[in-house]
Amino acid sequence: MSKVKTHSATKKRFKRVGNGSKVKRSKAYRRHLLTKKTRKRKRNLRSSAYVSKADISVFKVLLPYSR
Repeated sequence: MSKVKTHSATKKRFKRVGNGSKVKRSKAYRRHLLTKKTRKRKRNLRSSAYVSKADISVFKVLLPYSR
């Protein structure tokens, strides 16, 4: 059986953690127009988040060789 290609954009933006059941992501809205956003909001956007469980099956196709 031939190898399955990994989706390049996905591998740069997401990371499988643990036993592969969770996918880590960064939060949006922290690139520009930051002056109108509060300190607290920008601080909370700095932390990472996890992809919802409904979308995990998509990542198993896009990232076949990550854990």
